[in-house]
Amino acid sequence: MKKREYSPYEENAKAFHDELLESEIEAVNLARKKASKREWAKYTEKIIHIIFLLLGLITVGCVLLITVYLVISGIPAIREIGLVDFLFGKEWASTAFEPKYGILPFILTSIYGTAGAIVIGVPVGFLTAVYLSKLASKKVKSVMQSAVSLLAGIPSVVYGLVGMLVLVPGIRKIFDVPDGASLFAAIIVLAIMILPSIIKMTITALDAVPREYEDASLALGATPIETYFKVSVPAAKSGIAASVVLGVGRAIGEAMAVMMVAGNVPNMPDSLFQSVRFLTTAVSSEMAYSSGLQRQALFSIALVLFLFIMLINATLNFFLKREKE
Repeated sequence: MKKREYSPYEENAKAFHDELLESEIEAVNLARKKASKREWAKYTEKIIHIIFLLLGLITVGCVLLITVYLVISGIPAIREIGLVDFLFGKEWASTAFEPKYGILPFILTSIYGTAGAIVIGVPVGFLTAVYLSKLASKKVKSVMQSAVSLLAGIPSVVYGLVGMLVLVPGIRKIFDVPDGASLFAAIIVLAIMILPSIIKMTITALDAVPREYEDASLALGATPIETYFKVSVPAAKSGIAASVVLGVGRAIGEAMAVMMVAGNVPNMPDSLFQSVRFLTTAVSSEMAYSSGLQRQALFSIALVLFLFIMLINATLNFFLKREKE
C-alpha cells in the first residue's frame, strides 16, 4: 500500500497545525503552572499569617502572664500591710525586729530621678538628632551615629562602674558633700543612658518627613532653621514622642547602674545630694535574701512599678491620640 503523498500546501498546513497544537499545549501547561503558583502563594500567605498571629498572641500572652503573676504575688503583702501604709509609709525597714514596709521614698525617688533624666536627656538628645538629621555633613553624621550606636550597646554595669569611679567622686569634690552617691548622680547617669534611644528614634522620624514639606517652606521664604523646627519637627512629632516614651521606660526601669551611683539607702529624696533607693533597686537589692512577708512586699513593689510604667505609657498615648484627632 502506497503512502499518501502530501502536496506542499498540505504539508505547510499540517506543520502549522502541529505548531499551533504544541503552542496550545504549552499555554495550557503554563496556565496550570501559574495557577499552581498562585495557589501555593495563597497557601504560603495563610501560613505566614498564622505564624505572625501566633507570635502576636505569644507576646500578648507574655504580658498577661507577667501581669497575672505580679498581681497574684503582690496583692497578699498589700492586704497584710495595708494599701495606705504600703504606698504612703515613709520608712522601709524590712529586716528590723518590727519591720516596716513604706515605699513612698522609693516612689518619689523614681519619679524625681526619671523626671530629672528626661529634663536633661530629652533636650540634648532632641537637638543632637536635629543636627545629625538636617545640618551635619555625611561624614560627621556617620561618625556620630556610630558613636551613638556604641553608646547604646554599653552594658548598664559599665555605666554604673564609670559613674561610681568618676562621677560620684567628682560630685563629692565639686559640691563639697559628704558622699557623691546621690540622686543627682543617678539623674546624670540615667540622662546619658536614655540618649541613644532618643537620638536614634528621633533621627529616624525626621528622616521620614517628605522632602517636599521642607522645599515648600523654603520656597515661601522660611529659613532652614525655621523650616526644621516649624515644619519637620511637627511632622515627625509621633516618632519623637515615641522616643520620649522609650526613654522614660529605660530610665524608670534601670536598676544596676542606679544601684551603683545612688547610694541605695531608703531615704526620702529631700535633697539632690542625698543617697536614695529607687523602686527597681529596692527589688534587686533584697530579693536574694528575702523570705516571707519581705519577699511578698518586694513583689508588691514590682507590681507598683509595673502599674506605674503602664500609667505613664497610657497617659502619653492618650495625649498623642488627642493631638492627632
